[in-house]
Amino acid sequence: MTSPTFAERISRQFISWRWALLAIAVVAAAAAYGPSRQLQFDRSIENMFAPDDPLLAPYEKLKRTFGGNEIVLAVYRDKELLHEDGRGLDRLEKITADLKEVPGVKDALSLADVHHVLLTTPFGPSDGILDDNHAAASKFLSLFEGYTHSADHRTAAIVCMLEPESTAEASRRVTIDGLRHASDVFSRDMLAGEPVMLAGEPVMVTDGFRYIEEDGNFLGWTSTALLALTIALCFRSLRWVLIPLAVVQLTLLLTRAALVLSGLHLSMVSTMLTAIVTVIGVATMVHVIVRFREARQSGASPRDALAATGAILAGPICWACATDAVGFSALLVTDVGPVRDFGVMMAIGALLVILSVALLVPPLVLWGRFDVDPQRAWGEGALDRLLHGTFRLVERKPKSVAAMTLLAAVAVGSGAHRLEVESDFTKNFRSDSPVVQSYKLVESELGGAGVWDVIVPAPEYLNDAYLDRVRELENDLRAIEVNVDAGDEPPAKLGKVLSLADVDAASKSLSITRLLPTAELRAKVMQGKMPKFMQTLRGTDEKNNSGQSDNIRQHYLRIMLRSSEQQSSATKTALIEEVQRISRQHFPATTDDNGETPAAEVTGFYVLLANLIDSMIRDQWITFAVACLGIGLMMIVATRSVSLGLAALVPNALPIVMVTGMMGWLDLKINMGAAMIAAVSMGLSIDSSIHYLADFRRRRREGQSRDEALAAAQQSVGRAIVFSTLALIVGFATLSSSQFVPTIYFGVLVSLSMLGGLIGNLIVLPLLLRMIVRAS
Repeated sequence: MTSPTFAERISRQFISWRWALLAIAVVAAAAAYGPSRQLQFDRSIENMFAPDDPLLAPYEKLKRTFGGNEIVLAVYRDKELLHEDGRGLDRLEKITADLKEVPGVKDALSLADVHHVLLTTPFGPSDGILDDNHAAASKFLSLFEGYTHSADHRTAAIVCMLEPESTAEASRRVTIDGLRHASDVFSRDMLAGEPVMLAGEPVMVTDGFRYIEEDGNFLGWTSTALLALTIALCFRSLRWVLIPLAVVQLTLLLTRAALVLSGLHLSMVSTMLTAIVTVIGVATMVHVIVRFREARQSGASPRDALAATGAILAGPICWACATDAVGFSALLVTDVGPVRDFGVMMAIGALLVILSVALLVPPLVLWGRFDVDPQRAWGEGALDRLLHGTFRLVERKPKSVAAMTLLAAVAVGSGAHRLEVESDFTKNFRSDSPVVQSYKLVESELGGAGVWDVIVPAPEYLNDAYLDRVRELENDLRAIEVNVDAGDEPPAKLGKVLSLADVDAASKSLSITRLLPTAELRAKVMQGKMPKFMQTLRGTDEKNNSGQSDNIRQHYLRIMLRSSEQQSSATKTALIEEVQRISRQHFPATTDDNGETPAAEVTGFYVLLANLIDSMIRDQWITFAVACLGIGLMMIVATRSVSLGLAALVPNALPIVMVTGMMGWLDLKINMGAAMIAAVSMGLSIDSSIHYLADFRRRRREGQSRDEALAAAQQSVGRAIVFSTLALIVGFATLSSSQFVPTIYFGVLVSLSMLGGLIGNLIVLPLLLRMIVRAS
């Protein structure tokens, strides 16, 4: 009898310690339970960018100078909005007052407020905004067109200015929910059910996180249930359904606790945490089940079968989970904060799968005698024949298989050059969601739902020459037309441009302000009539761009812009760049005896979100390259062979290239979910190659010939690869039920990559091994 190997001795040692290991698992789970419940979501858009990203400095300046910058539009249709008896304005006044009372709303502006200003102004229009015979009525109606009402006067909009989230008395979610509730009540009581829709970047972001939180729980339990059903169908054993679930639940508890202790938070891309940890844990356990079943079928006792399984799989499982961690860790090179955090989270989760398997498998497998043996799946004989057939194909027609594989990879992968970026943030939601429906209304009736700003340096006291300069800038901004897309698409332009200069021009139509000698005095009069709205147009920054206190107080004017949200990434980028160019042409950085005056800056949610996906896409291929490099080095170390290590990369990289190319040929745009698949899929798919190579090398060491070892690995590991890939695909397929479209993309595309990896590992990998390893 041969002496046991080192791996066998360690495996038996773990078995002898199984009750102590179970006790450790119970204690660890109990200790992790409390912290795991404290894991929070980070809902900050700013944290989705690197701290030194140049986009953040003007955005932070906008927030601190003008007391927050977030705006929500409450929009509804009312054909009687400007009815001569004032009934439409009365309704508008009611909902405006209701929305102002919502916690977290700093102020709300509507045509009813403008109407009230005109009515209460001495010598103003006697009928307010309804007075067709007074110049002020038409001036103010034109001034706020596109903000408070549509051009046809049949759509009303209430501009809700939110308190800065850092100082607001309510969370942003509570505020949005409050606005929705007040809108729904008004719709029911005053509009006979005509909906009041909310739009604006705060709504999109809040609803995005809402769906993510809802998805997190739903997808976790759904993936768990479907994977349990998959295992039950494949192995027909209750015990072997419960063991993987126990491994997954312990891993999730430990992962969540580790995240809390390390100060990490869930984010917009973290909804897949539970689902991915689940599929990694289950896929790992599938290999354990298949090996244990083979050992039992050879006549070994449960204890000996588990010892043999541990000796064979300990190395491959550790290497597989480690490569998973490397694949996720490649996301650390991205500049997008939540993606980096997601990489760290998943790397921790992948490594903790090893710990959970070590702690739970020995005691749970050998606990009692009930239902010890996993069974063969129905139809598994057909799988045996399929595996044998694929190997025979590789063995008989290697050149044809290689040529067809290369041709398919080039033909499909070449579609990658057609890929476009999806920068329309509304496309992150299902088309029937309230967010998308409200944006469609705003886009069609109010000239665009994208809200952004130009902030320009201003004198401490306003003067007419300065305001004339601002108007010249505004006229040039209104004249912008950008057309970067081929076809018959109309040129992109700004739907609305509004600043204090426009308010000043309109105020001159009022007798009370017309004769005032300075712009500063006119501004003070309007400040008294519309205080909070005027504060959003003019402010003072007491800090420099780095956020540090500065002795110099810089005054600014805010030009509020509106444009279409539903535009291509290239068009948005070109529009933003053109606004930036023109703004800095009119207000460049200058230096004189009074010091330095900064240039005009373009910022806002619209600008940040337009650049967010671009940033992720720029990093996608970098993360993929880093993942390939890290995994390749690990495979070289694991196999002690450069050729074998590199061969393992090919069958897993090709499907990713082909899936990406397929997106290009199908004109599918890349969103946040698609931007992460390359590195993640590489880390998950390589697991099958690790198990295949480990079994092939073990059989070669036992004296089998190359083709004998390949044929045996194809049947043994191939079966486990099929079952584990099936588990992966079923697990990721649950993501397709998400309300957040990037999550759907991620689940579907990773599933396709896994399916491609399965084919690659059963056909391309043995083909490469026959080319690399000499026959013997």
